[in-house]
Amino acid sequence: MSGIVGSKLNIRGSGRIAKLGTDGQVLTSSGAGVQANYEDAGGGGAIDWQTGDIKTSTFTAATGEGYFCNTTSGAFEMDLPAGSAASIVAVQDYANTFDTYTLTVDPNGSEKINGGSAGDPVELTTEGLGVTFVYIDSTIGWRSVQSNEYATEGSILYVAASGGNQPTATGCIVCTNYKVHSFTGPGTFCVTCGGSAGGSNTVDYLVVAGGAGGSSESQGSGAGGAGGYRESPGTASGCYAVSPLGAAPAVALPVSATGYSIAVGAGGAAGNPGASGVDSTFSTITSAGGGGGGAGGSGVIGVAGGSGGGGGGRSAKAGGAGNTPPTNPAQGTPGGTSTPASGPSTADTGGGGGGATVAGTAGGPGPSPGGPGGTGATSSIDATPTARAGGGGGGSQTGTQGTGGTGGGGNSPGGAGTANTGGGGSGGSTCTAGAGGSGIVILRYKFQ
Repeated sequence: MSGIVGSKLNIRGSGRIAKLGTDGQVLTSSGAGVQANYEDAGGGGAIDWQTGDIKTSTFTAATGEGYFCNTTSGAFEMDLPAGSAASIVAVQDYANTFDTYTLTVDPNGSEKINGGSAGDPVELTTEGLGVTFVYIDSTIGWRSVQSNEYATEGSILYVAASGGNQPTATGCIVCTNYKVHSFTGPGTFCVTCGGSAGGSNTVDYLVVAGGAGGSSESQGSGAGGAGGYRESPGTASGCYAVSPLGAAPAVALPVSATGYSIAVGAGGAAGNPGASGVDSTFSTITSAGGGGGGAGGSGVIGVAGGSGGGGGGRSAKAGGAGNTPPTNPAQGTPGGTSTPASGPSTADTGGGGGGATVAGTAGGPGPSPGGPGGTGATSSIDATPTARAGGGGGGSQTGTQGTGGTGGGGNSPGGAGTANTGGGGSGGSTCTAGAGGSGIVILRYKFQ
């Protein structure tokens, strides 16, 4: 009777009755003429399993019945009946093929499943999965009160953790099975259960370091580079879009029952040259702070970092290297080259700071603005598409900053990178440079 926790199997017939098992596990047996049914302890009533009718194509379920569904030849759908209080339907993966060909469970009309959007189906994609649905009311609709897999008892465990700001992700029915922890400052991700392969045992991540400050020296100073941006592919806790930086060989990280220290990097200050941002870390992942912007008047190259800082005005100084130290996929891009004045009517312009996905741009010949900052990266790990890690806009001797890169790069006079995006600060000229924006760490995992 392993794996039937909180339920009982009644084997009915004449004669005496024996009861075996732990609390919530009861085996009732008798002699000849036995009749078996499954009774759910959650109040859903008895399930009559249709063992003589293995389903291989789309069908409509009946209240009180359980079905073995064989998706070996392809995906199909189970349509739930119209729900009324305490109605119960169950389904089980017959051939352990739900992970290859999905079984879709579709509610009747505008009814809900697990309190999701009206009429939205759920997809069963786990090998060997079985689920029992009980209809509660119009608010929740059909509730999955029990699930099991064919693996041994105790193997279906899910990651459980605390720490940070941790709302449950929303946006689609599948996402209700996932939690998101956002750290906007230092903290601890406290894992109380490391989970198992049958449930979940890995965590998707987005780790963004602090952006760098721009240079405050006059004559077209370089902008700060964005903080390093590292992200897992998102497949371990699906239902959201990742940036190109979530490509292989990046993978979700396994966790165990322990505390994981979270560091969220601060943005670098504006200076001469700009100060680099501070690293952000989770587990084995470290994203490097952005590289500071190069000084303009003395002509200084941008500083290397997660993304590189823009070069400073004079002598066509190069931007700082990105992806420093190197990671795969790359955590950032180089800063833009500065452009020196070429005559009395021109002016020095600083290079834009590098962004997560696009390098900073060289400043144009004066009186052009400084070079635009590089574009950041966009992820929906917290269920909201958000751009982060944009490079700052380069400075100009004329006082016109370049445009900051999408993802929090500073672009107004003295414009700082946006907090918790890792955006680089703008380069200075005849006005103040901007500081870099602080980073962020976001973690996501399947919890049920």
